[in-house]
Amino acid sequence: MQTDSAHFPTAPIALKMGVAIGIGMLAGMEREWSNKDVGVRTFAIVSLLGMLASLIGQSVAIAALIGVFLLVAAMNTRSILSDRSLEITTSAALILNYLLGVLVGLGHIFTPVAGAIVMTMLLAWKTELSRFAGGLQPSEIRSAVLLGLIGFVIYPVLPNRYVDPWQLFNPRDAWISVIAIAGIGFVNYVLLRVYSTGGLYLSALFGGLVNSSATVAELGTRMRETGMINRTTTLCLLTTIAMFARNLILATIFSPRSLSATLVPLLAMTLVAVFWVWRDRGIEQKVPGTLTLTSPVSISKVIWFGTLFISIQIVGTLLTKYFGNYGMLATGVFGGLVSSASTTAAAATMAMHGKITAALAGSATVLTSLASAAVNLPIVWRTTKDRAAMKGLSIKMATVIGIGIVAVAIDRIFQFSELLVRK
Repeated sequence: MQTDSAHFPTAPIALKMGVAIGIGMLAGMEREWSNKDVGVRTFAIVSLLGMLASLIGQSVAIAALIGVFLLVAAMNTRSILSDRSLEITTSAALILNYLLGVLVGLGHIFTPVAGAIVMTMLLAWKTELSRFAGGLQPSEIRSAVLLGLIGFVIYPVLPNRYVDPWQLFNPRDAWISVIAIAGIGFVNYVLLRVYSTGGLYLSALFGGLVNSSATVAELGTRMRETGMINRTTTLCLLTTIAMFARNLILATIFSPRSLSATLVPLLAMTLVAVFWVWRDRGIEQKVPGTLTLTSPVSISKVIWFGTLFISIQIVGTLLTKYFGNYGMLATGVFGGLVSSASTTAAAATMAMHGKITAALAGSATVLTSLASAAVNLPIVWRTTKDRAAMKGLSIKMATVIGIGIVAVAIDRIFQFSELLVRK
């Protein structure tokens, strides 16, 4: 055992004692506010005990941990005898508090402090977390489990190489794209579920990050049912803006150098769309009811994303091989009619492996975004059947798409993005 005072310099020990006591008091105050018998002093002492025990030696730390278990047992025994209940949460917090004190004694600062903050947040948000957990649907729980499965179980075991002689299919590339698209969809599903139709702006933006066409169809139906057809144009533009942002993020994740070709066209189109939205500002009215939301991640969607990604990558590779850059651009246009997210990921992945240039991948991303925006027009007409709304949306969407086409054409003619990438 390290009992020689020379091993315990004053300043570091004072710092560790302060951190340990602070960690204990943080959780202890929350327990006091929750009217628990075990509060600030007990938590601070247990954290300090962990810090000092780790300084003395491993055997003392183990003995002290046993003492904490005995303290927890005595606390629960008293609780059972008084009101027939168990202090499970407080017991777990007290044991974790001891371990955080041990970490402080071992010289760690960030880990125990961050752990104490997270623990206190979990303790303080009991009502909110219980309400959230109680409102979860089985499909949402399955989606979260499936997202963890595809991200942390399946992905690491997939081979990171081309498995065919023509170098068309890399399993890990396909799967990382599935994870990215499904992850974005899951996060924005949660946001969309929280806000629902409470704010039309948020519904359009969050929905556009998940699936722009589905969002336009859903909001168009909702506008028709509530007699608010005049809002459809602005909502469709907001959804398109969100889709542009999502595709820009996906392209940058897989091929950062493609930003030279995607940023200016997508930014120009976004600014035009924002201008139209600003002119039609004033959407503050809530829509009654809730949006109909399907499961954010499911086996069928994973298979769909993966199959579509592989198909687009193979078709894009073959078209580029036989028709050059124009083949890849055509892939971007036709792929955008089905899924601009999968097309963007496929083009960026091809650029990452050197099959096409980063600038060409950027141009394909812009074109697939244009195609995805254009396909929303017939969807709006099918859901609203309103000529006036359709005319206004067509004019405004035409200016957005026109700006994008001009930007891509100028870039491909003068090779501005190619020059920037080479620098």
